[in-house]
Parts: sequence; C-alpha cells; structure tokens
Amino acid sequence: MRPYRVLSHRDFRWLWTSQLVSLTGSQMQYAAIDWHIYLLTKSPLALGTVGLVRMIPILSLSLWGGVVADRRDRRRIMAITQSAMLIAASILAWLTWTGGETLAALYAVTALTSAAGSFDNPARQALIPKLVPRAELPAALSMNLTIFHAAMIGGPALAGLMIATSDGGTKGLAWIYGINALSFAGVIAAVAGMRTSGKPEGEPGSFEPPLVALRQGLRFVFGTPIMVWTMAVDFVATFFSAATSLLPIFADQILKVGPVGFGWLRAAPGLGALVGSLIASVRPLPRRQGPWFLGAVAAFGAATIVYGLSRSFLLTFLALFASGFADLVSTVIRQTIRQLITPDELRGRMTSVNMIFFMGGPQLGEMESGLVASLFATVALGATVSVVSGGVLTVLFTAWVAWRAPAVRRYALDG
Repeated sequence: MRPYRVLSHRDFRWLWTSQLVSLTGSQMQYAAIDWHIYLLTKSPLALGTVGLVRMIPILSLSLWGGVVADRRDRRRIMAITQSAMLIAASILAWLTWTGGETLAALYAVTALTSAAGSFDNPARQALIPKLVPRAELPAALSMNLTIFHAAMIGGPALAGLMIATSDGGTKGLAWIYGINALSFAGVIAAVAGMRTSGKPEGEPGSFEPPLVALRQGLRFVFGTPIMVWTMAVDFVATFFSAATSLLPIFADQILKVGPVGFGWLRAAPGLGALVGSLIASVRPLPRRQGPWFLGAVAAFGAATIVYGLSRSFLLTFLALFASGFADLVSTVIRQTIRQLITPDELRGRMTSVNMIFFMGGPQLGEMESGLVASLFATVALGATVSVVSGGVLTVLFTAWVAWRAPAVRRYALDG
C-alpha cells in the first residue's frame, strides 16, 4: 500500500494538512529565534542555552503529559495546547514588532512553547492510531514523517528569505512569529471538526492513580531492552552531534553567506530526511534492521564531522543533508519498534518517556555545543571544535554499542 492513500481517511487528512502548515510555521520560528538571539548577543553560549530552555519543560512535564494523554480526550488536549502555542507566538510577534523583545523574553516564550508541546506531542501521537485502520498505521506514520521533514525544509528557508528581505532586522522576525501564530489555528479547527472520538480506551473510573500510571509506563519502556538501547543511542548521538544552534555562527563568520544561506543550511537536514522518507515509503528497509540502525547513527556522526570541518557552503549543505538522511533511517526504525510493541493504553506514556530522549538529546546537545564553543579564544574556532568533537564521540559510541549490544546488532523486524 502506498502511504499517500491513508489520506483517504477524512480526519487523518484534516489533521495531516493542518499539521503541514503548523509545523512549517514552527520551524520558521525555531530558525528565527536562533538568528534573533545571535543578533542580540553574538554569543554561542546564549544560542546553546535555547536548548536548555526547551529541555527543562520537557523533563519536568512530558511524563505527566503522557499520563494525561492516556486518560483524557486527546482532541481536547490538543485544542488547549495549540491555543497556548498560538498565544506564545503572538506575544513574541508583538514584543518584536514594538522593539520590546529581550533575551529573557525570547527564552520565556520558548519555554512556554516547549511546555505546551510536552502535553501536545503525547496526545497527538496517541490520537493518530485512532484515525486510521491498524493495517494502515505504518503508512500514517510515514506520511507524518514526510510533512515534518517538509516543514524542516520550507520553514527555515522561508525564514531566511524573510529575514534577508528585511535587511536582517527585527521586522522580518516579527512577521515570522505572527505567521507561526496563525498557523496553529488550522490544527485547532481540524481537531474541533473531527468525527473520531479522542477519548482513550477504558472507562474513566478504571484508570490507575496518576503515580501508579506513571510507574506502569516507565516499567514498560525500561523493561523492553531493544527500546532502551535504541533510545540511548539516539540520545547520545543527538546530544553530541546536535549543533544546528551554532549555524548562525557558521553562516555569518565562517561561510559568510548571511541570513539566506543560514536558512538553506538550516533546511538541509530536513531536505535529506524528506528524501530519505520518500525512498523508505517505496523501498522499505530490510527485515534485519539492527545493522541499518547502527550504520545510520554512525553516518550521522560522520556527516557532523564533515559539517564542522567544511569551509565550503556546498560541502556544508551536503553534510547537513546527509545527516538528515541518516537520522531519518534511524527514526523510522525506532518509531516502528515503538508502535508495534506498545499497547494502545500505554501509547501516551510511552511517547512521553521517549520524548525525554529523542527531544532531550538535541536540546541538551545544543547547550553542550554552545558551552564547548564558548571555551575557545574565537567564536569560529570554538564552533568548529564543538561540532567536530561531537561527531567523533557519536561514531565512537555507536561502535561501542555495536560491540556491547548484540540485541541491537541482530535486531530483525519480526523479532
């Protein structure tokens, strides 16, 4: 079955379409915030701190977001969280337009958006299996990956163009934040108009107390070795090799390509991932996926090394493209594992635990890369050392896992 045929299901089609718009707006805002902070501070540490600001709400709230998603109407949760993100983006647009933005304000709005996402993501992931027949779930997941990576391409590229057309000033940034605010309205309308119930299976009175439910979810995830190993590899790889927050420095001081070049460099991983998702949708990965998973993570680290060493815009773009392609392969394998072995009543909690790893790694990694870069005499040298060392550590850790974890090395789709 071709993945696009899953769009014949009305509710999934509405959510998919609205998410394409909303995710593009969000990716525009992510790129704009990095450039905005760079304009205000010129500091790699300030850029890296964005990751820490996003990570704190994820660590403190995402597990509870999973518990809520497994016992409350997921459509209603999404309506609330999307509204909160709309308000946050609107505040940021107004502050920037009036010249009242500060570094603290940028961090505060980023934290609010991340907090809302800690509840939104588990609810959305738990809702998707109810919108399509079970046999078509892999197709639905593939289509969701496609729009996510399409947004990673279009969002930063559009943001770069808008910043450049405003001469690199803040008026273009304000427009980006305003567009992102409007983009959430589509998702709110889509979940409001769904015919499918968003209520989880089971009667409300049958749910365990919240702490018991939380322990049950943790016990399931950490009691499944293949899930633990793949989460750990993903976390370490993205922790050491997540250096996109330093792209403003590479674009401005090393490659000297300005905001337009920054936008395209920021879009390159998404372009690589989109190409990978399209290939994976027509040529599924082999049954023995363990070697592919480990190879993809090692390739991700190697591409990061090239990105850090490159002094050519084209080579840097290709390295970032390759990193996105490799990350897509490992993501498809991880998502397939999670969805196939997780019961519906645990999906929200499973997603929330995984959020700490697949979102925590990149966010903490941005902080780590900014901190390492700030230790050197020049910003350019620090950024280079930070990126290259992260790629080397990723390759070494992947090799260690391949040696120490036969379960990962021998993993096959049918067990």
